[in-house]
Amino acid sequence: MKKKNFINIIVFLLIITYVFVGTDFKNDIKKASADMSNISKQTTKVKKTVNVTGDLIVSFIDVGQADSILIQNNNHNMLIDAGNNEDGEKLVSYFKENNITNFDYVVGTHAHEDHIGGLDDIINNFDIKTFYMPDVITTTKTFEDVLVALDNKNIKLSIPTIDNEFKLADANLKVIYVGSSSSDLNDSSIVLRLDYKNNSFLFTGDATTKVEKQILNKDIDVDVLKLGHHGSSYSSSDIFLNKVNPSYAVISCGLNNIYNHPTNSTLDKLNKKNIKLYRTDMDGTIIFTSDGDKLLINTVKTNTNG
Repeated sequence: MKKKNFINIIVFLLIITYVFVGTDFKNDIKKASADMSNISKQTTKVKKTVNVTGDLIVSFIDVGQADSILIQNNNHNMLIDAGNNEDGEKLVSYFKENNITNFDYVVGTHAHEDHIGGLDDIINNFDIKTFYMPDVITTTKTFEDVLVALDNKNIKLSIPTIDNEFKLADANLKVIYVGSSSSDLNDSSIVLRLDYKNNSFLFTGDATTKVEKQILNKDIDVDVLKLGHHGSSYSSSDIFLNKVNPSYAVISCGLNNIYNHPTNSTLDKLNKKNIKLYRTDMDGTIIFTSDGDKLLINTVKTNTNG
C-alpha cells in the first residue's frame, strides 16, 4: 500500500512538472517569435528612411575618374559636376529613371573635362534655374560645348562670389571659395558648404593645398568631406583635415586609374585620424541620407560610369 502511494505521488509530480515546463516552453516560443517580428519591422524601417522625401539625400555618383554629386531635398534638386564627356548620357538616363526633370542649381566647380564633361547633356535634357561656374575661360571643346548648350537653352552663366548663400528647400549652402586662376584651373574650384539642420558637408572640387590654406579661417568643420582632386597628394593637407575634422570622407576616382588616385599618403592621413572613408572606385555610388541629426550611408552599383 505504501509502495503504491509512493508511485502515485511520483506520477503526480511528473504531470505537474510537464504542465509547467510545457507552458514556459510555449511562452518562450511566442516571445522569440515576437522578438523576431520586431527585428524585422525595425530593419524595414531603416531601409525605408533612404527614400523619405523630407530627408536630405546626397549622392556621390560613380562616374569613374571624375566627379558628380546629386543633392536632393523636398523634391528640389542640385547637381555639382557631371563627370567626363562619356558620362553625360548615362547621367541623363540615371536622373530620368529617378524621376528628376529639373535642377534648382547646377554647378561646374571648374573647367576641367572630368568635372564639366557631361554638363552639356544635363543642360540639353533638364530645366535649370541657376547655373554656376567660376569666372575662368578656356579654349577646350568641352568648355565650348557647355557654353553652346547654355546659349541654346537661354540659361545665364552665373559667377558665384565668396560667402554667397542660397537654399535648396530646407538645406543651406554657402560659397566658401571660388577662384579665377587660369594657370591652374584646380585652384579656381568652387568650394561649397552644405548644412541641413545638424548635419553638414563640404564639397571641394579639385581645390589644392593652396586653396585649403586660404579657407582655414572659414567655418569648414563638417560631418562629411568630399576630398579634393580625387585623393591626390596635392590636396587634403594635415592642417586642413584637422580643421575640417570630418567623421566621413569621400573620394571620387576611377578603378585602377593611371594617376594612382588616391595616393597612399592621403589614405594614411585619413587612417591616422580615424576618418571613415568611402570610395566610388570600390563602393560605387555612395548615398548619404540625413534626417537632420543622423546620417545613413548606402552604397549601390549604378550604370553611370561611361
